[in-house]
Amino acid sequence: MYAVIDTGGHQHRVAEGEIVHLQKIEGEIGQEITFPKILAIGSRENLAASPASLEKAHVKGVIVNQGRDKKIIVFKKKRRKNYRRKNGHRQYFTAVRITEIASS
Repeated sequence: MYAVIDTGGHQHRVAEGEIVHLQKIEGEIGQEITFPKILAIGSRENLAASPASLEKAHVKGVIVNQGRDKKIIVFKKKRRKNYRRKNGHRQYFTAVRITEIASS
C-alpha cells in the first residue's frame, strides 16, 4: 500500500516503513507527525483519489533526522562581458520514516 502526500509544495509517493527526505518540517527527532494533505491512497489494483474516499485517510510518520543536503553550485555567466557569479547552496531537509498508512 502506498500514498501520495503533498508537503512543502512537493508531492511524494510514500510507502509504509520507507524513509523519505522532505522539505524542512519543524520538530524534534522522534516526534510523530501526521500529513494532512493526502492526494491518493491505495495499491496497484485499487487506487482511491476522490475527496470523499480520502476524508478518513491518514498518513503518519516519525522524524528520523534533521539536516542539510549536499552542496549544489549555482554558477551564472554572460559570455564576453566578464560577468561570473558563483554561489553554493545547501537545502535543509527532514528525514521521515512513514509508520502508518490507513484509508479509514
